[in-house]
Amino acid sequence: MKDTVDLYAPTERSRVRRGPKRAAYDRATVHAIIDDALVCHVGFVVDGTPRVLPTAIARIGEYAYVHGSRNSAMLRTLENGAPACVTITHLDGLVVARSAFHSSMNYRSVVIHACGRAVHGSRKRRALDALVESLIPGRNGDVRPPNDAELAITSVIEFPLEEVSAKTRSGPPVDAKGDYLLPFWGGVVPLRMVAGAPESDDAAVRARIAPPPYLDADQAGTAAGARP
Repeated sequence: MKDTVDLYAPTERSRVRRGPKRAAYDRATVHAIIDDALVCHVGFVVDGTPRVLPTAIARIGEYAYVHGSRNSAMLRTLENGAPACVTITHLDGLVVARSAFHSSMNYRSVVIHACGRAVHGSRKRRALDALVESLIPGRNGDVRPPNDAELAITSVIEFPLEEVSAKTRSGPPVDAKGDYLLPFWGGVVPLRMVAGAPESDDAAVRARIAPPPYLDADQAGTAAGARP
């Protein structure tokens, strides 16, 4: 059994009730799913109306970060401590069963319940660096950092990883008894996001600047991996 230090304690909100055998509360699983993500969805309420918006996400230790224009409704709402639900989903495969009912998907997902808070100063800069690295590992050393004016119009929101859970499914279909005898194919169709070759813009072409090695198709578009 895992040491409780390595586990997030399930709460009334974070406990997985549907399919609890697929739930995971260990930090290693949760961190890996967050770190593999390019996009999350943030659910919040504005003037009594629910909204769910996609945005980039990055993790540093036991905190997840999102950013955007300080004038956006999402950032204005979250920086004041409004409760939010942040979700991440990786779709890994289509599970093709011999019945429609037992067909499914292989996936890895995380749900974070938290109240956001704005971060400033060096913590804001570090979070923005982490967001850049989460999209393109290695880019921070090869790009102009934000200036004071750009920092002033950008908000960064921090979510503590406290009420959090993961849920995953993997493997072949689980058909109903007797369905294995039906004359239909069963199995899994793997899915993955693949980065293509970098496409230079006109300025890069004119300056004869080649795409950097970290944008190789085998690396670009993947998360930076485990973070501190």
